[in-house]
Amino acid sequence: MGVGAIAKPAFVTTQFGILELTPAGCSDGILFTVAAALVGMAAGRLISAAVDRSIDRAPLGYFVLEVVVAVMLLAVACCRESEAAGT
Repeated sequence: MGVGAIAKPAFVTTQFGILELTPAGCSDGILFTVAAALVGMAAGRLISAAVDRSIDRAPLGYFVLEVVVAVMLLAVACCRESEAAGT
């Protein structure tokens, strides 16, 4: 399957009887999981900065990026959840 899997991932999944890549209701869980991973990485950077008693420019930039993307993912997941509930 090799290169064909890159062009048509659905072709690969149908070989195993999987018709959808993301089952219904699974995308919110994926968003929460990725957001939690980003928050964990940002927390690790904070702990590292506390231990080192300094933070360089690059780790600070990554920290800000991780926090911003995590907040955006959580906002999207919460908005989708509230839309599904009808509010």
